[in-house]
Amino acid sequence: MANPSGTPQRKHKVTVVGSGNWGTTVAKLVAENTKAHPDVFEEDVQMWVYEENVVLPADSPHYDAAVGDKPQKLTSIINTYHENVKYLPKIALPPNVVANPSLVDAVKDASVLIFNLPHEFIGNVCRQIKGHILPYARGISCIKGVTVTDDKIELICDYIGETLDIYCGALSGANIANEIANELWCETTIAYNTPPCDQRDANGTTNGDQAHLDSRGQIAQVQLTPLPLEFPPLDHEELHKLFDRPYFTVSMVSDVVGALKNIVAIACGFIEGHGWNMTAKTAVMRRGMLETIEFARQFFPETISERTFWESAGWSDMIVSCTSARNWRYSKMAAERGVSIMEVERTELNGQKLQGISTSKEVSSFLRAQGLEKNYPLFMSVEGMVDGKFKVEDISRLFTGGGSKL
Repeated sequence: MANPSGTPQRKHKVTVVGSGNWGTTVAKLVAENTKAHPDVFEEDVQMWVYEENVVLPADSPHYDAAVGDKPQKLTSIINTYHENVKYLPKIALPPNVVANPSLVDAVKDASVLIFNLPHEFIGNVCRQIKGHILPYARGISCIKGVTVTDDKIELICDYIGETLDIYCGALSGANIANEIANELWCETTIAYNTPPCDQRDANGTTNGDQAHLDSRGQIAQVQLTPLPLEFPPLDHEELHKLFDRPYFTVSMVSDVVGALKNIVAIACGFIEGHGWNMTAKTAVMRRGMLETIEFARQFFPETISERTFWESAGWSDMIVSCTSARNWRYSKMAAERGVSIMEVERTELNGQKLQGISTSKEVSSFLRAQGLEKNYPLFMSVEGMVDGKFKVEDISRLFTGGGSKL
């Protein structure tokens, strides 16, 4: 029941689904903000951790001689020492980050779900929690990627929303987890189009009759359950409170840019690893952004604003992705070593995945099925580079005007 005074009676519980370096970093900054805004959020932030056994080395500050080299549960280490020693070592976590090995228990009663894990795992995770979350929960996806079949391409946030029957926005920007964890300033963009059933006027009344649109500008297939009035609103102002930090500036928008820049980052890594200079890499970045904009116009024409490409999720993210992020770094390493990028992924990433590899293959398959390969020559060439079927030195042929409409 709503409070007659208009003051919300309940607070938002926040759960972070994922605990890699980026997931743990987001849990850190979100937990700092839930403590800073006790009128809106419950202080404790649940963080789902895929349970692993970890052996602490003798030089670890958390080493216990009584335990020695016996394996310990990662969740126990995080909750005891407030550090994710495997995926975000040497970063102190707020004590209100609570590591939970049970996915279903972690999401229980959470009104805000933050998804932050490799996109190839999101389908299985959604299947496990479907039916176990609040029907009026809202999501934010921090996952760069798309789900693709030969006849459909879908943003991860839309996939999450349709699978779980909730609304899900997206966070994307020029963000490197370790830098943010060390509180080195950067900015990001959150795309969140507050559902009409959650919008409140000055009297606290919602507008539940207006249809909610998905990222394509079409009426969403999901019939949303309104956020109860006993909760604080969940719109741009509240999400800004949840994510914005002095070292992490958040801009709020209402539309979403896809995560195609990981494909471009792989191309730039191969270019640099091949020994070519910054001029060549800049040309590839420019070409990649042109194809990204064209892709957004062609497949998300109703909802992608030109302004968004000038937010952190646009050009800023493209520049960082192509000069310092992991898809660039490890494709460059593969070219320098003369091995496949999959081999570098296997030996260097501690079990994690390069999202640019799967995104490249999925997007290329989709474009091929649509008969649009010639319109996106850079995207198609990256698939060939990954598979070893396209020589990096042939990339200059993409700039000779043969076939592209861009």
